[in-house]
Amino acid sequence: MKSFYLLIAALWSCSVVFAQAPAAGAPPAGMAQTGSRIAGQVIDSLSGKPVEYATVSLARWGTTKNINGALTDGKGNFKIANVTPGQYKLTVSFMGYQAKSVKVTAEAGKLEQNAGKLLLLPSANVLKEVAVTGEVPVVENRVDKVVYNAEKDATVSGGNAGDVLRKVPMVSVDQDGNISLRGNQNVRILINGKPTGAVAASAADAMRMLPADQIKNVEVITSPSAKYDAEGSGGIINIITKKKEMSGVSGSISGGVGTRQNNGNANLNVNKNKLSVTTNFGGNATWPQTTNLFFNSFTPSSGTEQLQRGNSRTSRYGYMASGNVSYDFNDFNSLSTGIRLNEGRFKTDGTTSNSRSDNSVALEAYERDNYNKTKFGGFDWNADYTHKFKTQGHELSLAGQWSHSLNNTDFFTLYSSDVFADVRGDNHAKNDEYTAQLDYTLPLSKVVKIEAGGKGIFRDIKSPSNFYTVAGDGFVFDDLLSNVYTYNQDVYAGYTVLSLQMSKTVGLQVGGRVEYTDIEGRSENAASGVAPASNDYTNFIPSFAISKTLKNFQSVRFSYSKRIQRPSLQFLNPFRDVSNEQSQRQGNPQLAPEVTHSLELNYSAMPSPGSMINTSVYFRHTTDIIESFAKPDTYNGKEVVFTTYDNTGDNNSFGASLYGSVNPVKNLTLRGNVDVFTYKPTASNAFTDYAATSKTYAQYKAFISGSFNFPANFVAETFMILNSPRRTFQGENPSFSMWVMSFNKQFLNKKAKIGINVVDPFNENKHFRSKVNTGRLVQESDFSIPFRSVGINFSYSFGKVNFTPQPRKKRGVNNDDLKQDNGQGGQGGQGMGSGN
Repeated sequence: MKSFYLLIAALWSCSVVFAQAPAAGAPPAGMAQTGSRIAGQVIDSLSGKPVEYATVSLARWGTTKNINGALTDGKGNFKIANVTPGQYKLTVSFMGYQAKSVKVTAEAGKLEQNAGKLLLLPSANVLKEVAVTGEVPVVENRVDKVVYNAEKDATVSGGNAGDVLRKVPMVSVDQDGNISLRGNQNVRILINGKPTGAVAASAADAMRMLPADQIKNVEVITSPSAKYDAEGSGGIINIITKKKEMSGVSGSISGGVGTRQNNGNANLNVNKNKLSVTTNFGGNATWPQTTNLFFNSFTPSSGTEQLQRGNSRTSRYGYMASGNVSYDFNDFNSLSTGIRLNEGRFKTDGTTSNSRSDNSVALEAYERDNYNKTKFGGFDWNADYTHKFKTQGHELSLAGQWSHSLNNTDFFTLYSSDVFADVRGDNHAKNDEYTAQLDYTLPLSKVVKIEAGGKGIFRDIKSPSNFYTVAGDGFVFDDLLSNVYTYNQDVYAGYTVLSLQMSKTVGLQVGGRVEYTDIEGRSENAASGVAPASNDYTNFIPSFAISKTLKNFQSVRFSYSKRIQRPSLQFLNPFRDVSNEQSQRQGNPQLAPEVTHSLELNYSAMPSPGSMINTSVYFRHTTDIIESFAKPDTYNGKEVVFTTYDNTGDNNSFGASLYGSVNPVKNLTLRGNVDVFTYKPTASNAFTDYAATSKTYAQYKAFISGSFNFPANFVAETFMILNSPRRTFQGENPSFSMWVMSFNKQFLNKKAKIGINVVDPFNENKHFRSKVNTGRLVQESDFSIPFRSVGINFSYSFGKVNFTPQPRKKRGVNNDDLKQDNGQGGQGGQGMGSGN
């Protein structure tokens, strides 16, 4: 009940701010209005979209000398204040467009003169080339985020979302599908601004289910403001799927067949007057693949060495389907609702040879056969209502979402020796998440805006684990090993953000957010010895950002943000997974959230037409780092490698990121990105014996790509990725590299495309090696997977549509919280459950 009162208090505080705010459009205190204002909006005449950063100049009618001016904002709007009565010439200009001039009159006694929508026509040179190169750039740098336009990149065709994310600036995806942003895996992944149960269960598997041809663009937000959930210390990755904002009926089909995976995708969009209906379906399936494994573990204190060699054969499939209906009742009220379904499965059969020795004296040797099948799926249903007031930018929105997900794992293990008993088990986890969200935006004046809101997230997770051991000729239920773990997490939040346009070129944004978290966990098996867990904490999350627009399309931005990272069920479930006799795993319900403070300085520029530079330097200080750590342990009289999770210490990280795009010659585009950052963990006293040597490690991620447009609509592209090994406080995880080439042909007036993709032509298999080296444990693993692939992809767009200005953005629900397992839950962790 106290948490409910906290939410009410936060909302009441916001309402007090609204009640005391001056009327919209009135100048703030101390800022007297002299003369009148001239306002308007600049629109691209072909696409109907706003033109950002266009130059608007004002001159007395009949003269050529400019006396005032402004730049358009992200919505193409501009305002020129303090204009004395008279007639003026308003001129709009922007690179690649023909300049446009109109006559406007500032009337005495009239506060504002609206020049309306000003349509810009592309210049003659641009119109000549639009059939070949007149496109949105692959990477855009915006005021608060970096946007990667996947639909403009031919090399991702026929792949999945993981292949797309590998090419996004500042984002890394390793061989298991684990996703990190600037080296930080604590990143929140959204689809169309909303969380999805598929990502909550396993981000890696969810990305494999989502076809690349269904993705329009990817937004990367490294310094979220206080209006975003505090969760996700690394930042936010928002994947936008294709939904064409135009009137009429349109759609597309695409697919691919390759040596590693096959996929298909279909979209249908119906936009008629006030009604919009969007549906899509996409899926993929892989051919069975064989993985080779080597694992060695040595405990110096006892001299015990454990060795595993083997292989496994894995096949998988997955699909996502969604539908959305939105209706605009009038210019002030709109309603939207949608549902997203997902399902996936992977099956693994493997055999390993195992041995154990003590000071080089053999103790035992045996064979083990593993059979594992995991099926996961669920749905996300959401609805949101938006009310717009008469003043531009003044709106209220209410949103709700129900996410339901299931994760079912079944396995059994057979041994060739009587030293170990055969075992069978299953874990059928269920997660229900309910969210309610209220957001309010109030422009206090033309230069001051306040945003506020409240939110509640209620999670109900149940993870039953059943184990069966051999008795006679069959399996019997094992009361001691089996367990049902129930976990509830409620989060209540309130926020306020103030935005101030201090001058024509300087903008300021400050905000604060309060989040209260209440956690309860309990086991239904008293024999397991797992005690109930209870925890609650309150976090204050401030944010600050200031940006300045410079001459010649340059901008600079400085920001500070504080983020937290709550652990999800994979980290919390205290049940001990003993399905592997040499390596066992257990969660920790007493984990505290990570807390990260970030400072970032960003600079972007367009030094010449078709080129762009974006660079940033940053510093991150993280306390209570949540990491897994391995240590030697004893179970049933035998030494095992035991892995659990804890708040292992602190970390300071300095980093720099550089992205560049250039067109050195006609039809050739080169792009590159380099991220370099440090990792220096300081282990707390309880973990110093389990930590590797404490020093500063440099890590990096780099990619370079090139594309060339040949005559007759042939396009060739290539890119290469190189990621350094990722450090942990005990050792390192594998490095990753990949080279992709593609060649595509467009036809039917560019409505259809067919192409071929080649991945790592000189590497049939790829090895991934990781190490742990502490004073108490030395561990090494190496596994290899088939990697070289060749595939054919195609796409076709259909329908007759008319472009219309882009409609207002629906807010929806945006749960940016919970530290994810980044795909680890999909690697056969049977007893832990993965219902979150």
